[in-house]
Amino acid sequence: MFEEIEELEDVDQMKINYVEPLKEFKVLELFAGAGGLAIGMEQAGLKCLALNEYDKSACNTLRKNRPNWNILEGDVKEFSFEEFKGKADVVTGGFPCQSFSYAGKRLGLDDARGTLFYEFARAVNEVKPAICIGENVKGLFSHDEGRTLQGMISILDEIGYEVVHPVQVLKAINYNVPQKRERLILVGIRKDIQVKYKYPKPNNILFTLKDALEKGPLFDRKVPKSEGTTYPEHKKKILDLVPPGGYWRDLPVDMQKEYMQKSFFLGGGKTGMARRISWDEPSLTLTCSPAQKQTERCHPDETRPFTVREYARIQTFPDSWEFVGSTTNQYKQIGNAVPVNLAKEVGYSLIDFLNRHYLSESNPR
Repeated sequence: MFEEIEELEDVDQMKINYVEPLKEFKVLELFAGAGGLAIGMEQAGLKCLALNEYDKSACNTLRKNRPNWNILEGDVKEFSFEEFKGKADVVTGGFPCQSFSYAGKRLGLDDARGTLFYEFARAVNEVKPAICIGENVKGLFSHDEGRTLQGMISILDEIGYEVVHPVQVLKAINYNVPQKRERLILVGIRKDIQVKYKYPKPNNILFTLKDALEKGPLFDRKVPKSEGTTYPEHKKKILDLVPPGGYWRDLPVDMQKEYMQKSFFLGGGKTGMARRISWDEPSLTLTCSPAQKQTERCHPDETRPFTVREYARIQTFPDSWEFVGSTTNQYKQIGNAVPVNLAKEVGYSLIDFLNRHYLSESNPR
């Protein structure tokens, strides 16, 4: 009986941000990748208006899974987004982190020209959505001593958007994701709108690798078999000696020195190196290459990297979502993605904001 109550509490926790849209709200997404953010938004109840992506394989992945989506394949610089003005309620995008050239203390849109943030801000300026959301790595806070983030905030201010403060980093493990991934979420609200945005509430459930790969609350069956890469023989011999949850410090000292080389003497934890994930912990952040030197994510029982479908599970992609391209490219698509469940919780927060905005417009004081 106690276990049943506990399970019900877990289900309730997983749905703490759930809200239904009062009308059809639409999203334009830039830098869409393999669709992690877009699927999450769709699952939350938002409609995909169009997606822009440069990578051909990622575009083919999007088309294969959602033939009805409007995929704008190619360099974002080549597209005008003015046709979506008045149609998109939200503009989203995971733009890369690039420095600006500083013309003065207060940056304008032209100061970011040549960067992909400029293209994101240009799309927002052309579409004029009620709200825009940019996602990035946590390191954006410290990039160029914080000036890059302040420049982005200044540019959004110039084009009529007030950034929600404080800018938050969301930890994926707090949003039904079995992975220690963190994403900075930058939210801008059009200045004529008085409604406040609320970041999604974190829950208190911790999902582990076992939850990702076995049948349970996250998935209704064991992870499907799929292709995967392998370790070179010399790396396999080293990882064979690492226990689940362990890393390079679990090796004999002479092997530690051989494997880590100069890094051995530099101090610091470096806990991601020669790391074997255990069943009862979340995965470390997935990289674009599972066998990449010094960022190993080894399977708990077998000395191998996670397969493509295991990678996808850890990022909470549905098993039905198929990836197109070489195995190497599929890993890259998945590793670069926003975890689907995190995106869904952000989607709920957008719907909550848009519902309140819609009501305030429908019932003006």
